[in-house]
Amino acid sequence: MTFDISATLELARWWWTFVVRGVLAIAFGIVAFFAPGLGIAVLVGLFAAWVLIDGITGLWAGFRSRGRDRSWWIEVVEGLVSITAGVLAVAFPVFAAEILVLLIAAWAIVTGALEIVTAIRLRDRITGELWLGLTGAASVLFGIVLVAFPGAGALSLVWLIGGFAVAFGGFLVVLGIRLQRIHTQARTGAEPRSA
Repeated sequence: MTFDISATLELARWWWTFVVRGVLAIAFGIVAFFAPGLGIAVLVGLFAAWVLIDGITGLWAGFRSRGRDRSWWIEVVEGLVSITAGVLAVAFPVFAAEILVLLIAAWAIVTGALEIVTAIRLRDRITGELWLGLTGAASVLFGIVLVAFPGAGALSLVWLIGGFAVAFGGFLVVLGIRLQRIHTQARTGAEPRSA
């Protein structure tokens, strides 16, 4: 397998967007996990903030790579899905609280599938695509668990959401750090490693 170094370097330029998305997910997960007593309304608000910021970051990254990457549209679609979920949660908080499980499950499955597609499409062009694929797989698995067990108790649901968010964010941070190393090596003139 040969890697397209220029594609890796282009993606590496935006390493910080993966770190920002990961840190936000981890922060959301920690709050959801350790403060479940905040109530469902606060959880809806936190979820909305997380996916809105994640979606805007995804849109920005997708449009920035539009002329250089054939897969730019996948990032844009993922961003639009996240923004739509966030807008629905903000616009209809009572409705979102009632169907929060299904809203989060749908968002997780769609964005996870898009991340897996992106990882597969980029596997011959970049390094570190495994972490993006794992992020997508974790997201799809989480969505499936929510659909399969929608009647779980509120506390269990909050812990499940918190655990997912921390794992999802961790994968994104690891991917961002790997890309940051490649970006730093490229800037200093060192040859990026393909491992």
